[in-house]
Formats: sequence, C-alpha cells, structure tokens
Amino acid sequence: MALKKSELYSSLWRSCDELRGGMDASQYKDYVLVLLFVKYVSDKYAKDPDPDALIVVPRGGGFADMVAAKGDKEIGERINKIIGRLADANDSLKGAINVANFNDEEKLGKAKEMVDRLTKLVAIFEGLDFGKNRVEGDDLLGDAYEYLMRHFATESGKSKGQFYTPAEVSRVMSMVIDLGRATSGAQSIYDPTCGSGSLLLKAHDEAKTRTGKDLTLYGQEMDNATAALARMNMVLHDCPEAEIWQANSLAAPHFKHSDGNLKTFDYLVANPPFSNKNWTSGLNAASDLYGRFEYGIPPDKNGDYAFLLHMLKSMKSTGKAAVILPHGVLFRGNAEAEIRRRIVGQGYIKGIIGLPANLFYGTGIPACIIVMDKEGAAGRKGLFMVDASKGYIKDGNKNRLRAQDIHRIVDTFTRQVEIPKYARLVPLAEIAANDFNLNLPRYIDSTEPEDWQDIAAHLKGGIPNRDLDGLADYWQVFPSVRRELFADADRPGYSQLKIEAGLIKASIFGHPEFTTFNAQATEHFDAWRQANTPLLTGIQVGDRPKRLIETLSENLLETFRAVPLIDPYDVYQHLMDYWAETMQDDVWMLVSDGWEALQDGRPNTDLIPPSLIIARYFADEQATVERLEAKRDAISRQMEEMDEEQGGEEGLLNAARTERGKLTAKSVKDQLKAIQGDPNMADERKALEDYAALIEKEGAANKAVKAAQKALDAKVAAKYGQLTEAEIKTLVVDDKWLTSLAASVQGELHRVSQALTGRIRQLADRYAVPLPRLVDEVDVLAAQVAEHLKRMGQDWS
Repeated sequence: MALKKSELYSSLWRSCDELRGGMDASQYKDYVLVLLFVKYVSDKYAKDPDPDALIVVPRGGGFADMVAAKGDKEIGERINKIIGRLADANDSLKGAINVANFNDEEKLGKAKEMVDRLTKLVAIFEGLDFGKNRVEGDDLLGDAYEYLMRHFATESGKSKGQFYTPAEVSRVMSMVIDLGRATSGAQSIYDPTCGSGSLLLKAHDEAKTRTGKDLTLYGQEMDNATAALARMNMVLHDCPEAEIWQANSLAAPHFKHSDGNLKTFDYLVANPPFSNKNWTSGLNAASDLYGRFEYGIPPDKNGDYAFLLHMLKSMKSTGKAAVILPHGVLFRGNAEAEIRRRIVGQGYIKGIIGLPANLFYGTGIPACIIVMDKEGAAGRKGLFMVDASKGYIKDGNKNRLRAQDIHRIVDTFTRQVEIPKYARLVPLAEIAANDFNLNLPRYIDSTEPEDWQDIAAHLKGGIPNRDLDGLADYWQVFPSVRRELFADADRPGYSQLKIEAGLIKASIFGHPEFTTFNAQATEHFDAWRQANTPLLTGIQVGDRPKRLIETLSENLLETFRAVPLIDPYDVYQHLMDYWAETMQDDVWMLVSDGWEALQDGRPNTDLIPPSLIIARYFADEQATVERLEAKRDAISRQMEEMDEEQGGEEGLLNAARTERGKLTAKSVKDQLKAIQGDPNMADERKALEDYAALIEKEGAANKAVKAAQKALDAKVAAKYGQLTEAEIKTLVVDDKWLTSLAASVQGELHRVSQALTGRIRQLADRYAVPLPRLVDEVDVLAAQVAEHLKRMGQDWS
C-alpha cells in the first residue's frame, strides 16, 4: 500500500515528539533528518544493490542494523557506528550524516532513558516503507523533508530559523528568473548562502519541471551542520551530484576558475542573512581579490549589498539572479545609495517584488526580492515593481504566501502587466528623478481608498452617486439591477433606494441578470469539468501527481479569467486547497496502487468514503435508516417532554428517579411495583405506565435503527468488493472531487452577490436618516425625559 503524504508527515512529527525536552528544534532536527535519510537510502539502495548506484549502503551501515539495535543498552553507540559506516562508504556523505551524536547523554538521556527514546525513534521510522513509492518517490521524500524543515524553523525561534527559506518564496524566486527557458543540463544554478538547500532545490525543480533539463547545482554554506542538511537534502531530492561546500562565501568563495577568478553561473538565488554586521570578517573589501566591490564598498556593519555584489560578480553575461534582502536596501543612503545608483544605472536590476512582512523565520521585518538580469541590461529602460505585501494568509505566528499569491506575483512579473496599486514598469528617468531611491511606495500607491462620508447626504439624505459609481464593475454585468434598486433623489448627484433595505438581497439574487451571470459562471466550470474529466479518470500507476495538479489548476485559472466579477486566482486557490487537504493523498494512492476499492482485503475508505457508495447505490436503504431514526427521535422527544413536565420535585415521575436522577426502565418498573394497589396513586401510576411504554417503544425503535444500519453497512462493505474500475472512477472523480470543487465555485458566486448586497446595505443604512431628522428625534426624546423627571420632582435644565 502506498505511503500517504499525510501519514508520512504525521509519523515524522511523532518522531520529533520523542526528542522534545532534551534539546530544541535546531538540534533535534539533526537526529530526525539523519534517520529519515538512512531509512530512505536503505529502502532505495540496500535491498537490490546497483553497482552504478550513486549511494552505497554497506554491510552494517543500513537501517536494518538500527532495527537490530533496538532495546540494546549500547544502542546510541551502535547507531553512531552504523551511520559512520554509511558515511565512510560514500565520500559525498562524510561530514553530512555523521554530525549528530546518538550517544549524547545530555540530549538523549542516560541509560534506560536513552535506550527507550532511541528504540521508539527507530520504531517510528521502521513503520515507513519508501521502497513501494514509484516514480515521484523522491519528491515524496523531498516534500517530507521540506515539511520537517518548515516546522523546525518555526520551533527554532528567531535566531536559529535562518537555515530555511519558506518554500513559497523559493518558488517565486525560481519562477521569475526564467528557469523555464533553460536550454541545457550543462547550465548551472548557484546559491552562495544555501542554508539547507531548499531554495537551490526549488530552482532545480522549476527548471526540470518546465524543460526536463537537470541543471548543475552549486551551493556554499558557512554553518557546518546546515551544510550537512543541504547535502542530505540533495540526495533526498535525487540531486546527489550537487556540489555543496562549507565555508564563508564572502571571505572564502570556493567556486573559482583555474585563473583564480570567481566562477560564473547561469542562474543565482540566495536568501543571505539580513543586515549582517560581521560580513567583513576575514575579508579586506578595499583590496578584494575578486573585484566584487567595483561599484562601492558596503557599510562595515551592514552586509546586505556585499552579498548582492558577490552575486552580481558571479553572474555570467547572460546570467539571471534573485536575492531576498530587507527593504532597507531600496532606500538607505550614503555608501549603499551610491552602490544602488551605479548598479541601477548599469541596468542590472530587472525588477523588485515587495513581500509581506513576517514571512521568514529569522526575522519579522518585510523583505523584497531583487531580480537581476545581465542579459537585458544594456537596453533596460525601467524597473518592473510589484507590491505584493498584502497577499498572504496567517499561518500560526507567521504569514505565508498562498498558491494564488505566488501565481499572481509570477504572472504579473513575467508578463510585465501593469496593475493599479499592485505593479507598474517604472522608467529609469523617474527613478533618477527620485535620486535612485527604490522604495516601493514612491512608485506604487497600494493604500486602500478611503470610504468617504458625504456630509450633504447626512444632512439631506440620499445616497451619493459617487459611491454607486464605485460599484461600476457590478453594474457592467448587472446594468438593470441599478435601475431596479435606485431612483434619482430630489437633487442632482444623489439617488434613493426604491425598495426596503430588507429586500435588497432578494432583489439581487432573483434578478434575471444575476441568474444569467450565475448560469454563465457555472457553464465555465462545466466546460473545465468536461475538458479535464478524461485527465482525471485516466490517472495510471506511475503518473506524476505534480504534473497533474499543475495542468488542472492552470486550466481552471485560464477558464475563469473570462468570468467577470470573480477573481480567477480565488477559484484557483479553492482547487489548490482541496488538493492539499484531500485530493493529493488520493492521487498518490492511485499512481501507486491503481483504481482499487480494496486495500489488503479491506474497503479503501480513504479513497472512497462509505457516504459516496451510500449516496449512489443505497439511497433507499439510507432513507429507511433516517426514517427509523426520526421515529426513534420523536419518541425520545416525547420522553423528554414528559420528563420536563412531570419530572420535577412535585411531579408524578420524580419518585421513580435513580440516585443519579435518571429515569430508567428498571427504576420506573420498581416504582410501579411500589405503588401497586394504592388507590391514591392512580395519577402517578398512569404517568409511570405511559413513560414505561415510551421506554419500550424507544428500545424497539432503537433496535430497528441498529438492524437497518447493520444491514446497510453490510451492503456497503460488500459493494466495495464488487465495484468495477469504471464505477470507482465515477465515485472518486464525479461524486467526490468534482462535486466538492463545484460547491467551492458556487461559494464564489455567492460571495459576489453578498459583496454587492453588503455594500448597498451599508450605504443605505449610512444615509437612511438625515441629520436634521435625527436632531428632531433627539429633541422629542429629550422633552419626554424632561417631562418624566419633572413628575419625579427633578429639574433637567
């Protein structure tokens, strides 16, 4: 059975729970990731050794040896030796996987505590089997690695989370430097501050996905443990030949030509430490051996431009780069202003993308992506600026770019589409007139327009036409709705509502133009459904889930670009959310195991929930169960009503209660027996007999429900084994996936009408009562209060 992503993530995070307490996340990540790595390479390479394999798993150096060490009092030392053997057998793994000490008593506990902890840890990974995952198994592991890194960064705190660049930001950077136009596997990608390698790998994935080219990767990282993470990450992502070097890229750049000059690359990406105060350590910038500071020397206590200039020098003449830097680099003065003036004047900066605040784990300050392009520098006449600071979702204590935010940024930047309050191409002449200050608010006003209060409308009534004209996008689609809702007021420039405020929503929903709009939007979804259903029903073992969702989502986005009032990126997000929540696991299951209704002889309820089978095949039986439940519930309500009416302290049923205050069949029977033959207890006897009859009826009704439900469950269970592949596809594709997506699209249509209704209702309420009338009403009420006070002997003056 294929390993579901959600189950893998859950297992990996459970392994982290075993290590919490003895160390923080910045430390226990080294243990968890090493075990993940050893388990993966053992499953992939140990069972069927390939003499040409890039990784060799030697005898005594695999995960099976760790399993054999479970419960051993020397388990920590044995794991260290196992990892050491694996590292010794592979030069690329030395110093990468044998960083963590599995025999560290301070972190893992002493004696039995260490044995128990490591035994449980190994057992968690023992339950995973990466050998059964086909085709995109490496992506599965790579995604799991990214999942862990995100969580480790979240838990590591401000000072220790910088080893990881959020995957969403990495994707944006990879897409805006034209990696999709790579022409050869000989082309290169370089990250001078690669951290755990996530940004470098996203760039590699972008190129390979778009072009099929396997570009060469180079990375340098100053921290030894983080460089080790990067090397493991490369293997897990099936890039074992990537060259990762541990050293300071400013003081000791590793990648050089034979003549001593810096090696240059086709593509560069980086997320260097923000405003590094020690960037000059080990470096004399004034006499730099590599000529990196020809455009100026950055301030001693701020290394932002030092990294940018290092990247600029490391770019080929056709090179392209994207670097994340704090917003200060756009406007700070003195030495940085001079550097900025000169590199902008050279045309090296293609564009700037402003990001939301609080995206990164090492800092909460807002940052930007500076995109550089040497190839088009000579003819560059302007910089393309995007202010994407408002597009994000809250995710715990951080912000995160959604799929729609990423797509909107990339579409806008790559197409150079000017969008008011979001993006524009700024001429170099305008930048020069601003003294080369690149602060985005100087060029893009992204503030929301103020909702003006109209004094004249407050004084004389009426709704300002200016506010109604602000809904022009709606009136273009519903021109008659405005005429039906509003009439001219008693003076120019104002309108009045023709209907009661409470009827606004019904008038919009019921209007033929809105009905037509709804139908047209639904037709667009149906067209997308019809075009993509063969793609969904055609999923086969070995297919690539990521390619599938990209095709589906891009088609959906393009389909809804033609629908007015609906943001196509919102519809796109619904699909991406459903993919993450449900569809992704389903598709992974299908590409691994095929369209199977049974797994290991049991109903595959993850893929096909019983509710789907019931709805399609056993609706009558379900209706019978529901009728029996309704009958039982009606009896239960009768009992509750009797209890409320006659179960109080003076009630006829009170004496039959148990010590816990309950009315049971036995307690009622016992009370009936106790008052048997007493002529004074006729009313109580009647009430008890009626309640006893209801108890009996409820019991019989409940038995009927259980019997019907049991029969239905048996039919459903049997049906799983009878389903044909065609029936499975109908259940999963039509009844599960497409039905859920159709409901999401309908929700967007509802949102459009609600937005229009809400704004009109807001304006109607705002100007419903003119100020003079309010003053008159206040005067009347004040007079009434004064009269009441006067009667009470009080004078209100």
